[in-house]
Amino acid sequence: MSDTLRWTMADLAALPDNGNRYEIIEGELYMTSQPDWQHDFAGGRVFRFLDEWNEQSGAGVAMLTPGLILADDINVIPDVVWISRERLAQAVDAKGHLTVVPELVVEVLSPGLSNLERDAEVKRKLYSRRGVQEYWLVDWQRQEVRVYRREQAALVLQATLFADDTLASPLLPGFTCAVRRLFARGV
Repeated sequence: MSDTLRWTMADLAALPDNGNRYEIIEGELYMTSQPDWQHDFAGGRVFRFLDEWNEQSGAGVAMLTPGLILADDINVIPDVVWISRERLAQAVDAKGHLTVVPELVVEVLSPGLSNLERDAEVKRKLYSRRGVQEYWLVDWQRQEVRVYRREQAALVLQATLFADDTLASPLLPGFTCAVRRLFARGV
């Protein structure tokens, strides 16, 4: 038996409510401080455009910062998700928690190497193993979006989009968004 501490949902519930965001990935605890306004602005814009598309299509539900409880030692908080109505019908437990990964997960990068490593590597690999179809990594500092799509059993980088590019997805027929619209201008 290993001496390595594996964090669980019970451990997470015992942590103080101090403004930090805690996530558990494969039993390892990750902590980030409250995101800054530009992070939240970009996440809110992604949600807005997904939600507007979804209002027209009726295909699913877009959500801001939902908790995903995938196992006792996996509890993450993506910035934005989109889940189809079919998957949502099977994804909610008796307490109202999402227990199945959505088709689309969006993470907005916060400054710092540890945040980049967590979102670009650790979470991407987790979402890949769990069957996410598409993963968008939004970098408000560089004003770019990295789009990963499922190829066989892995999320593979398909494109890095810049301000002059248009974000679209085969997962979301008819959805388009100018990348520049995701970021605060003139600040």
